[in-house]
Amino acid sequence: MPGRILLVEDNEMNRDMLSRRLEKRGFTVLCVADGEAAVATTKRERPHLVVMDLSLPILDGWEATRRIKADPETRAIPVLVLTAHAMEADRERAFAAGCDDYDTKPVELARLVDKIERLLGATISG
Repeated sequence: MPGRILLVEDNEMNRDMLSRRLEKRGFTVLCVADGEAAVATTKRERPHLVVMDLSLPILDGWEATRRIKADPETRAIPVLVLTAHAMEADRERAFAAGCDDYDTKPVELARLVDKIERLLGATISG
């Protein structure tokens, strides 16, 4: 069920590694490095899913998620937070901002892909 994913990650090494691993699994991956670009790219490109880091320049991932979810044109696009912020308060704050799922770094690819596929399946069938 490959789909088009917007990967929002400011660390170039993480962005490169994760995008290559997702592409090997058949996903098309668009990449941006800050929250402002995430909001604009989501609106322009309409990816099937956004994988959002929280610690981002210009506009953090919490606010970028809020803006994506506040826009009627993009609110149905699932946002999966992928972050090193592993505290329960960070998780709660991410869900309060509107994210649809949450995963932590370091990336455990099988778990992440499972979450991506579950969200994409819900989007496609819903």
